[in-house]
Amino acid sequence: MADEESSVPAEEKMEATQTAGPEGAAAEVPPAETEGQPEPEAPETGDQGPTEAADGAEKTEEKPEEEKPEPEPTETEGTKEAPTEEKPVQEEGGTTEEEKPPTPAAGSRPASQAESARGQSKPATPAGSKAGTPQGSKPGTPKGSRPPTPKASKPPTPTGSQQGTPRAGSREGSARASPAGEKAGSRQGSAGKERPGSGKERPTSGTDRPPSAGKDRPSSGTARPPSGRSRKSSAASQKSARAGSAGKPPSGKASPVAPGDQSVADTKPPTVGGRQTPVSRKSETSEEPIPIDALNMVWSFGLNKRVPAINMTDEQRRLVLYTCAHTAVLYDYSSNTQKLLQGHCNMISSTCVSEDRRWIATADSGQDSMVIVWDSYSCIPVQTLFDPHVGGVTTMAMTPDAKYLVTVSAAQTQTVAIWDWTTESEGPICQAELDPAFGHQSYILFNPEDPTELVSNSESQVVFYSWKGGNLEYYAPELDDTTFNRAVGQYSQSIFQSNFGTRAFTATSVGNIVVWDSKRPSSEAPANSNDATKKALKLVRLQDRAITVLTTTDRYIVTGDVMGHVKFYDDQLTMINWYSDFDLGPVNALSFMYMPEFSTDVAESSGFPPDATIAASKFVVKDFIVGTATAVMGHVRADGTILDVILLEHDAAVHAICTHPTEPRLCMGSYSGLLKIWDYERKEVLVSRQFERGNMIRCVAFDPTGLILAAGFMDGSVRVLDALTLDDEVSEPFRYARDSVTHCCFSHDSNFLATADADFTVSVFRTGRGAEEEAWVYLGRHRAHYKLIESLMFGMELDTNQPRLLSLGRDRVMVEYDLGNSSKDDLRLLSQDRIEQSAVPACMAWYPPVTKESFIITANSQYKLKLYNTTTKMCRKTLLGPTYGAPVQKVAVLPTTGSPIEYRHLAYITTDKVGLHILPADGNPHKAMALIAHPTGVANLACSYDGKYVFTAGGDDCTTHMWSVSLKSLDAACSLGGENLIPFYGLLDGGREGEFFRELEDYFYYAQIRSQGVDATVDREVSTTVPLSEVPYVMRALGFYPTEQEIDDMLNEVKFSKYVETGQYVTHIDLGDFIKLYINHRPAFGLSPLDLQKAFEILGIDSVDGPAIDRGSLLDLLQSKGEHMTEAELAEFLTTLIGMNPEGGSSELGPYHSDGGATVLEDALPADFTAASFAADVLGFQLYATPTARPATASTASNTADDL
Repeated sequence: MADEESSVPAEEKMEATQTAGPEGAAAEVPPAETEGQPEPEAPETGDQGPTEAADGAEKTEEKPEEEKPEPEPTETEGTKEAPTEEKPVQEEGGTTEEEKPPTPAAGSRPASQAESARGQSKPATPAGSKAGTPQGSKPGTPKGSRPPTPKASKPPTPTGSQQGTPRAGSREGSARASPAGEKAGSRQGSAGKERPGSGKERPTSGTDRPPSAGKDRPSSGTARPPSGRSRKSSAASQKSARAGSAGKPPSGKASPVAPGDQSVADTKPPTVGGRQTPVSRKSETSEEPIPIDALNMVWSFGLNKRVPAINMTDEQRRLVLYTCAHTAVLYDYSSNTQKLLQGHCNMISSTCVSEDRRWIATADSGQDSMVIVWDSYSCIPVQTLFDPHVGGVTTMAMTPDAKYLVTVSAAQTQTVAIWDWTTESEGPICQAELDPAFGHQSYILFNPEDPTELVSNSESQVVFYSWKGGNLEYYAPELDDTTFNRAVGQYSQSIFQSNFGTRAFTATSVGNIVVWDSKRPSSEAPANSNDATKKALKLVRLQDRAITVLTTTDRYIVTGDVMGHVKFYDDQLTMINWYSDFDLGPVNALSFMYMPEFSTDVAESSGFPPDATIAASKFVVKDFIVGTATAVMGHVRADGTILDVILLEHDAAVHAICTHPTEPRLCMGSYSGLLKIWDYERKEVLVSRQFERGNMIRCVAFDPTGLILAAGFMDGSVRVLDALTLDDEVSEPFRYARDSVTHCCFSHDSNFLATADADFTVSVFRTGRGAEEEAWVYLGRHRAHYKLIESLMFGMELDTNQPRLLSLGRDRVMVEYDLGNSSKDDLRLLSQDRIEQSAVPACMAWYPPVTKESFIITANSQYKLKLYNTTTKMCRKTLLGPTYGAPVQKVAVLPTTGSPIEYRHLAYITTDKVGLHILPADGNPHKAMALIAHPTGVANLACSYDGKYVFTAGGDDCTTHMWSVSLKSLDAACSLGGENLIPFYGLLDGGREGEFFRELEDYFYYAQIRSQGVDATVDREVSTTVPLSEVPYVMRALGFYPTEQEIDDMLNEVKFSKYVETGQYVTHIDLGDFIKLYINHRPAFGLSPLDLQKAFEILGIDSVDGPAIDRGSLLDLLQSKGEHMTEAELAEFLTTLIGMNPEGGSSELGPYHSDGGATVLEDALPADFTAASFAADVLGFQLYATPTARPATASTASNTADDL
């Protein structure tokens, strides 16, 4: 990864305290892994080693076409198979493959491989559809096998790849499962066991399978086992369900292919939108395999500064481990490549590694939390602990031999649990619940010399533990400012002192080190005794500033502090050396490379600095990584004291991202004031600029030429910059906005720049004219909205090629501005159209020309996509949108190069997911897919100029993810959902054969009779269509009660559906089109009683029975708010609801006479209504809704008052 400077690109290297010495050894190039190398020993029946389990990894060498793939072994629960031998086959160069490192602990079995949950999600089940898997499926893992025990030294470093490594439990070629078969498929697997150290080898299949994954084959989440239980998984058995896969119907209706039946290679070419798309595992024009998923994460920009980085470097590789949102990253800073460890659904909260850097454990906190153990060489998950604690894990640690894990829960009342993850135990070995008075324990560590001892600390309390068998004891010694008559400070980290028995140290925020030792006399407690009772022995003052990191390396105790200094002490806490010139920021991570044969005997000519002793001996330590709270990471080469800045990332929220219109460039800006432009193909920073403190970047945009960049800031200022140098194009920033600038965009001819701010105002700037004006000048501004502006975009007049400017706000108004007639300080409006009644629009975009009519597409808070005519602003289509846990928040049409004009796709984001949707949209749920992008929320979306990549900004997680796009994968998944009406039948309650469908048919044919007169005596004609005038009555008969505006939209949608092609109106609708119309227009999740309850809470007055509204006010609200009703209509509707009129009313039985209606209502209705009484006495149902009645969305509660 390239390093960044303030304004020009350069590699940042600096010498800290000594003259540069010899360069560190270059990373060794891993030997080529070719066909015929010996593979690890064979596990028992159903097992596969890491080389076969990593089927998601791309092979180093393609197999000959005539060579058939090796069949997968049948996995049988509980069966065993004797391992077979193979003869080592040599490489072309005559050498055999290097063998893998030993298992974590002598005599222990290595952990089983697990398929973790991936971030991909399932669409939620809309109301009335068949019962299916709810939105946001839980990940899970089928039982499976463990990796075999390697026999000798570590393998070579896997070849780096800019594509991500397999997600937990990934499997190449696994079929997408239908929802109906998902439950069963997700629990398949083998429980075969492996005999460690058997010395046997598996016969090869004639094709080399390297341990590293060159390209990721992400897997889906599957069903979860009970809380706190670990599950073993084998990648060979990953024919399980794919949670939330593309083309999954919200209803849960089964796809044509059963789980595990066949891969996409086995299916016939699908037809998507009337075109055939090849879906083979190999592309017809390329040997590149087609990914199973339409979106695959290939790079992560940024890092989580709250989780300390870990140095994974050894004598063979140059790696550092850090986290980005829900993904762990193994970054090779010598080759600028990443391996992505994907499997969590929540933000990763803690990581730890074994002493030899072979095993990595990652944990998250939140709902559906997990602990995943990975093999750092193959990047394959070998164990998964599902739901280890309620609320997830806040911190954890691993023993040096990697046999045990300790986790601390994130709940208010914390639990500490110890796990033997190398066995098939169903839960922790032992656990204990801590007193909440101890504070939130945020750090824990094993005693490296005695793993039965541990220490943890919060800011206010240190806790010592000892465990044996199934018993975990702990002791919390008391220490306050009165103990030593000195300020203790807040605790940061604790360690055990090597070679000193039970002695421990704790660093504090005032520069102290607390020395702890056994409470019993040394005569009674032998060294390394299993005793958790400690006391504070003394308080040592090391410095004035806070110590943030405390660790050890060899014989030294090492500290890092808020000043960015790194200090080394001996066992007596005497300073030996001090690095003070790094200037990276407050230290939050110190990690040393792994070098078991490290020697301090060096030549006098070496570049190691002298220590601080009188003898001034060479200060020889291992190279180490320094991480800071400002998202900077540096690598220190001790020989020569050379600091290489390997990561310099955003340390504040990232909301501003955009891509270059013609080149592979990505611009990112953050609240830290850092603006960077990346070459996202080479993963290099081209230029960066650090703005002054307080300049928080909120939005950025390239102009269509790619030469100008606009940036909007939280303080309301707007800067126009040179896109190559990031220098200002205008002498002073524009400061017309009174609040933060949330959107900015350029016109197609680059003559106009528009911005929208949080003060609901749109400002327009134009290019300068003549030498007397600057490059850009202010034109005018207009406050046309009264709520936050959600979207701002330029378009183009179809006949004049003049720019058009539109804005869309939460006030449900679409505004078009009259740029042609606007002048200085006079920005005029062309039109204002209210486009929604109850839903709140979230975004808009120009619909691509996949139809003859020109549209604007919008997404709203009710899971609907709507198409509006660009000229009349008439709603032409309402379509069911993606239903993946939350409504769509932003859309972007995926650019295309060389594809047919009708072959277009839509990228979108929801609250925490990113997805793709096939165009033209028609409500088919199989056309959409989504997966988790940022668990804490997706802030922005951008697409590359060629449509090959999608970028998502995570906002507060300070990261941006890069996703590769595979449209053939999406088309293949869509084809599995069926064609024509098959996907829509699956959204009906009971499907095509259900009672609801038969009832719908009855109403449809009754509508034909009704349209010809119910009481007529003449023969009636029965056909396959009904008049459009009957559509509202059939809708209401099915339980969907549209408003008058919604009825008009439905009728216009059908009426004008063929007008552009034929010039004629459509007056009748057949059953198939009616089913589509019903599914697309009805509420996606039904009407919830929560809406009624929320309305009474807002409009009512508190009473004994809850919020209440008096009868007069209620009648006035029903008559005057929303769609207005006359007194006669209100009287008719209410008297019918309370049973005083026959059902059907005037629509069936003739005119209604409202004489005396007011008196009847006054006598029949109570004086006051609560939500419960209105539901029971008027609407006729009991108000029993719970908060889980429908998927919770971020906009539901906030929009209720607006909807009223």
